[in-house]
Amino acid sequence: MSSKREHEGNASVNTEGFELHPKRQKLNEHSSPSPASEGTLLPGFNYGDVDDEDNHRRPPVSGFNGDGGDNQKGVQNGGQVGELEDDDDDDDDLEQGLYQRRGREIEVRRDCPYLDTVNRQVLDFDFEKFCSLSLSNLNVYACLVCGKYYQGRGKKSHAYTHSLEAGHHVYINLRTEKVYCLPDGYEISDPSLDDIRHVLNPRFTEEQVEQIDKNKQWSRTLDGSDYLPGMVGLNNIKETDFVNVTIQSLMRVTPLRNFFLIPKNYQHCKSPLVHRFGELTRKIWHARNFKGQVSPHEFLQAVMKASKKRFRIGAQSDPVEFMSWLLNTLHANLRTSKKNSSIIYECFQGELEVVKEIPNKGIEKIESGDDQNSGAATENKGIVKETYKMPFLMLGLDLPPPPLFKDVMEKNIIPQVPLFNILKKFDGETVTEVVRPRISRMRYRVIRLPQYLILHMQRFTKNNFFVEKNPTLVNFPVKNLELKDYIPLSTTKENERLRSKYDLIANIVHDGKPGEGSYRVFVQRKSEELWYEMQDLHVSETLPQMVALSETYMQIYEQQQ
Repeated sequence: MSSKREHEGNASVNTEGFELHPKRQKLNEHSSPSPASEGTLLPGFNYGDVDDEDNHRRPPVSGFNGDGGDNQKGVQNGGQVGELEDDDDDDDDLEQGLYQRRGREIEVRRDCPYLDTVNRQVLDFDFEKFCSLSLSNLNVYACLVCGKYYQGRGKKSHAYTHSLEAGHHVYINLRTEKVYCLPDGYEISDPSLDDIRHVLNPRFTEEQVEQIDKNKQWSRTLDGSDYLPGMVGLNNIKETDFVNVTIQSLMRVTPLRNFFLIPKNYQHCKSPLVHRFGELTRKIWHARNFKGQVSPHEFLQAVMKASKKRFRIGAQSDPVEFMSWLLNTLHANLRTSKKNSSIIYECFQGELEVVKEIPNKGIEKIESGDDQNSGAATENKGIVKETYKMPFLMLGLDLPPPPLFKDVMEKNIIPQVPLFNILKKFDGETVTEVVRPRISRMRYRVIRLPQYLILHMQRFTKNNFFVEKNPTLVNFPVKNLELKDYIPLSTTKENERLRSKYDLIANIVHDGKPGEGSYRVFVQRKSEELWYEMQDLHVSETLPQMVALSETYMQIYEQQQ
């Protein structure tokens, strides 16, 4: 079977006009082209360098006539070639789809004369792993001298060219974490580079994860500033404070955080969103960061893709909507086929009993239970009554409308309401009027409480003209919120103790006008039981009394064990 180029006139000149090597031409006559030659290779994405990890997956080379390379002889004689580096002159062979390669063993050295040129100050692994020139995400290396990303390390690759032009010689493969010296091509094995590998891909053992809440030690960045692991600021890339406050709140949920700190817990999952969330979790809690903040850039890209740009960089969104979408999406990606459960449901899922009363005027047919688990419908005096159970991940609380008039001093009255008053919505007796999808009266009762209770205050109402914000302050306890005093609760088993006491661990606040303002969050650090106020990159210690003096928007409470 002859190659495609021979059909075009047996020309011995390749597309760039260079004469082909006679030995290589002979090889073309005796080898059959691989299926890859039938498709066109992308220009600019082929640099004669498939990384060494791909060689381990490639089967032994066959089809040579005995005059192959050193690699062929080594395999035939039963010798181990070791790690193979691709021949850098094989661009023409690749162009014709011939993946038979000659290789040579990669030299591994400890003493590299260029290690003192490595500049940790410029290294930033928070951004997408794309080559800065070809924009390809295949086989990307970071230059450890200037911090830029380049593709490949073969003789026609961008990294190789950069090493010659700029005189920068040390590169790390962003996937395999191996460090190479270019243009010499040898691998550097030096333990002094381990801190860079830990920043690129933070690692935690199960013992470290168990001790993480007992750690009171501060860490130091390269510029000498101190930070607390887990209390690092998140970069606001462009109006992404709604993402930052949600992430900072979820980082206080211990089982969720511990699950995502160990990547093997979700290695079966194919969702990029899950892996980016895990990566961000490990970076926030890592004690050996080069800088005291993290950019959630890769996580935001995964969010934009997974949400089909419902949440995106540059457009302000609602943290309640984002929290709801994120928890449901993570659950859908993490749940196993055997049982409809995940770490999300284990932490946040509770259950409600809903009683729905609909006036039976002009309604011909009532369907029992719309998308609910179980339901029963009865009719009495023209009112159809439905009862069903419904799971929930968060509870929405209605604020009383603000007063219309100013006080004697012509000042706006800022109303206040205790949390217990608005929690009565879920006592099973208080009636809530609902207009959509049809006029009905609803009564809700909490049957099962979750380990972590998310409450959100419905501050924003949208009418035909604009969005209004309710300024009512909610008075709530930071510790020992006892729910059974306000909501009738029952234990599921006889000997089971009713756990209804909660402590606040995160409180998201909205400042400013509706549609404009910004979000910040108060979170508690368990190791010291201190409260911190976090707004993007700003992290400062605060008093517990200050937490309750703000226009709270969403809260996470932890059940006392």
